[in-house]
Amino acid sequence: MSATAPDFSHNAMERGRLLFAGPCDFVLGASSLEHIPESSLPEIAFAGRSNVGKSSLVNALTGRKTLARVSNTPGRTREINFFRLGSKLMLADLPGYGFARASKTDSERWGGLVIDYLRGRPTLRRVILLIDSRRGVLRNDDDVMDVLDRAAVSYQVTLTKTDKLKPSELVAVAARVAADARKHGAAHPEMIGTSSETGAGIPELRAELAALADT
Repeated sequence: MSATAPDFSHNAMERGRLLFAGPCDFVLGASSLEHIPESSLPEIAFAGRSNVGKSSLVNALTGRKTLARVSNTPGRTREINFFRLGSKLMLADLPGYGFARASKTDSERWGGLVIDYLRGRPTLRRVILLIDSRRGVLRNDDDVMDVLDRAAVSYQVTLTKTDKLKPSELVAVAARVAADARKHGAAHPEMIGTSSETGAGIPELRAELAALADT
């Protein structure tokens, strides 16, 4: 796994920009498996620890400040929120994991919903697994990688909040995270570093997802 963002052609970056500049609509929030919407569109899911910056990243990708609700309270998102990018792609914002104050019952329910979704979604092309660059891979992250491995779901590790680190610190963290991900069979070989604040890595991630929309 590379510790740097992959290189994309100008055409690939432009396709990504155009895809995410188009219509993007909230579909629904599913709190149980029967509420998950039917769809024939290629689908990308975003997963990560509570407060890793999933909603901020979805907003940055789409260029909309309030598409996905950003909460200052970790663990608040308890549903899978679905967004449709025109007629090209479906995005799924999964509930955060690893929030210590969540009850065991809630944690098991959220975990069961996510696992059922991952195993029963044939249109799912990839999970974007977000890792806070300030913390690296924590035990909960490693556990989720194991779940994704067992479910045979391809996932791409993506660092968030890279603007919070010095360049030398980011290089070291990226190398450690890449080494951790190489231990997992379903991990995508490329990693992207992003910042919702500065926009770093956003064009590259858009290009990556646009390529998946065409498959």
